[in-house]
Amino acid sequence: MQDWNEALVGRYGGPGPRYTSYPTAPMFHENIPNDAFSRAMDDSNQARRPLSLYAHVPFCRHVCYYCACNRIITADRALAGTYLQNLKKEIHLLASHVDKRRQVTQLHWGGGTPTYLSDAQITELVYDLARHFNLREDDRGDYAIEVDPRTVDRARLGLLRGLGFNRLSLGVQDLNPLVQQAVNRVQSFEMIRDTLGWARDFGFKSINVDLISGLPWQTEMTMARTLEQLIYLKPERISVYGYAHLPDRFKIQRQIDEAALPSPTEKIRMYVRAGRMLQQAGYRFIGMDHFALESDEMAVAQRNGLLHRNFQGYTLHGDADLLGMGVSAISQIGSLYVQNHKVLGDWQAAVEQDRLPHHKGYQLDKADLIRRDIIMKLLCDLRLDIRAFEQQWAISFQDTFADATIQWRDFADQGLVVFNDDALLITEQGRLVSRALVQPFDSYLTNRQTKGFSRII
Repeated sequence: MQDWNEALVGRYGGPGPRYTSYPTAPMFHENIPNDAFSRAMDDSNQARRPLSLYAHVPFCRHVCYYCACNRIITADRALAGTYLQNLKKEIHLLASHVDKRRQVTQLHWGGGTPTYLSDAQITELVYDLARHFNLREDDRGDYAIEVDPRTVDRARLGLLRGLGFNRLSLGVQDLNPLVQQAVNRVQSFEMIRDTLGWARDFGFKSINVDLISGLPWQTEMTMARTLEQLIYLKPERISVYGYAHLPDRFKIQRQIDEAALPSPTEKIRMYVRAGRMLQQAGYRFIGMDHFALESDEMAVAQRNGLLHRNFQGYTLHGDADLLGMGVSAISQIGSLYVQNHKVLGDWQAAVEQDRLPHHKGYQLDKADLIRRDIIMKLLCDLRLDIRAFEQQWAISFQDTFADATIQWRDFADQGLVVFNDDALLITEQGRLVSRALVQPFDSYLTNRQTKGFSRII
């Protein structure tokens, strides 16, 4: 059982990358060769890797004051119609580079609010994806959609299940009415309960619930009450994200009363209390912000050394190439990252000119690939076989990571890791701050500078 040590969280819970990629997104630049994507896709097609598709739907009807996502707040449904037509153009452009025999093992719709779209628009987009890509028909893929509970009812969930979605991610954030009012996201416990119940009636095989700690008027006790209510509903996965208050970067956060925000000490207590409660309720601490029931595929994958990370977070499909579509979406094809334009007008202009709307990216070299491998193995498997790693990459571990090993010996003295000539291992205690423990292997954190990143906890 994890020892949820408040002092450890306080020491190592400062700013740091989330490592959904390495190098991380701040390293992306605009000087990517024009043919980089097509060359990467040619190599990818030859390798016959499976595919993971991500579709970004940026629209929301109501603004949540904490939000830092790329989203558009509007009640004008015509905007979504125009966006959908351009998204279909981008799908066609992407599909022209893909061997149609490659199977889509993972599909994820995010936002924004994907369920902002009408039933007809959701159906149209699924059918268009099916026309251009090899979607699974046997329900064995991971096909997920992010859902705002305020935008669905029983019939709509039935439609989503009938269209092939088999996983849901619900934005709950907090169940305390005072907190909900303070962040402009009011949704009752009964609404969440009914949504989960309907999803189970239709056979969704996994439900994820997102929470946020550090919102205005939250305390350790109010967070505990929210968790008690959610644990009663038993979603397969629960994520507890820390709120990053950055009003200079995200103007909507200026609507939040800073005086109502919990202190850093209270935030740590909230997170530690959440971790203890979830583990006692039978959830495995996967790492970072994620918890999963021991029977869930994510927990099973971690125990078997099969867990991976990509731009969608922890995933069971690390062998798949990720193709992102929609404004700001990111693709990962082998050693290439590319990101679409973040500004809607720029993304739309490119697509309307029959150009892939890529704006910037990053081409990894061998040194990047080596460091990506070690960081992802440690975050997912919590261990690294040094001898096998040296053989795989034809390197001397000690020579390549001399600076990092100095810091890891310090971590070992604190009981956070085990480090010897044969293996690196993050201990149960170290798992709590795993993001901090892999930072020494990140060559782009110059002098360990983490300015611009949110807190680890």
